[in-house]
Amino acid sequence: MKNVVRPMTTLAEVCMEADSIRLQNNNTIGDKIVTDIYANAEAIAQKVVTKPPAAKSLDARVDDILTSRIFGYPIMLALLGAILWITIEGANVLSQMLATALFGFQDVLTGWFEALHAPAWVHGVLVLGLYRGLAWVISVMLPPMAIFFPMFTLLEDLGYLPRVAFNLDHVFKKCKACGKQILTMCMGFGCNAAGIVSCRIIDSPRERLIAILTNNFVPCNGRFPTLIAVAAILVGGTFAQEYSTPIVALMITGLVVLGVLITFAVSWLLSHTLLKGEASSMVLELPPYRKPQFGAVLYRSLIDRTIFVLKRAIIMAAPAGALTWILANIYIGEASVIVHLANFLQPVAYAIGLDGFILLAFILGLPANEIVVPILLMSYLSTGYMIEVDSLEELHQIFINHGWTWLTALCTMLFCLLHWPCTTALLSAYKESGSAKWTFLTFLIPTAAGFAVCYLVAQSARLLGLA
Repeated sequence: MKNVVRPMTTLAEVCMEADSIRLQNNNTIGDKIVTDIYANAEAIAQKVVTKPPAAKSLDARVDDILTSRIFGYPIMLALLGAILWITIEGANVLSQMLATALFGFQDVLTGWFEALHAPAWVHGVLVLGLYRGLAWVISVMLPPMAIFFPMFTLLEDLGYLPRVAFNLDHVFKKCKACGKQILTMCMGFGCNAAGIVSCRIIDSPRERLIAILTNNFVPCNGRFPTLIAVAAILVGGTFAQEYSTPIVALMITGLVVLGVLITFAVSWLLSHTLLKGEASSMVLELPPYRKPQFGAVLYRSLIDRTIFVLKRAIIMAAPAGALTWILANIYIGEASVIVHLANFLQPVAYAIGLDGFILLAFILGLPANEIVVPILLMSYLSTGYMIEVDSLEELHQIFINHGWTWLTALCTMLFCLLHWPCTTALLSAYKESGSAKWTFLTFLIPTAAGFAVCYLVAQSARLLGLA
């Protein structure tokens, strides 16, 4: 029989109850009195005594800041901006060093071909086309990935990335998507192919497809050089020199934010049409902060991510360089095939604020976004092989000489942000989805968005007499 603890009334009642209990359970009256005293003391103490809260651990205090509604988002954006700034600044130096070495070796290859008395067209296809295209892709793509991925992996190893997913989970839930999608978007800043591969962390197949289909709206490192160069050209001559750099940085930040907003919009649209469903509840256990293992960080970021993605890019970019050289050096009448193709695309390109050469450069740059500007310069200057100019001023003058306006520059940046994924990203989408249908939609959705946005901007500017 359980002892029922209740407040004592009179000593007589206590004694009577004690006698009853003693007879039934062979307990003593002293035991009962002591039990009742402690029970009543505990009940009174719970009503009137308050205990100070236990001191929070360091992890809990840090989480109060990193996941708060006030400080969480600014810190998240500041960290992302710092990583992008370090990536761009560091990649500029490394890219220049790598380009010098690789293009220096091109002269060695040319000497070998001359020694072998190889035909000019063989040298053109293999050296000026294939090798030079690969040199551009490696020199532009490798340094940013080698900087971005280790820093991204470092944040992952520290335990910060789950906090980012926690902060943005409610936004994605409103789009009926998963908060982990923000992690795949962050990876997409380094490379969209790697971002698509990272969608494996999303458990729901429906939400994983949404993340794959929208990852391209985050600009990868292959598109940043084009965005930065065109933004600098657009700003150049309009503002004082001391203000041009922060204004360019602000423009690029605005484009990144636009890409994120379009990601939210397209995710919401897909969740209400092709991929209907409710957002899965994400049980996210925030891991403790921990000291990163630098050896593991370097291995995962450089071997599993950087080299893996670069290998796919090289496989896709190699034939593109050779094809570009062939198109630039085969003439029909007095013009090369590239010129004929650009003239054919001119009406469509003009409608979206571009010209035929710009649109063709994006098409030929499908294997790798890094080669878009070199192909455009080669087409404008009729050099027959991909080139790079020595300064932004020289690039600015070339574009002005070929009819560029502020509208051309703006639409070029918008199209660069939103246009189709490179072949490496499409191959990754096919590998991850296992479906040609979803791979095609991975290509179609950003393409339609790019054409639609540029068409609205170009036609609105012309209708208002601004261009």
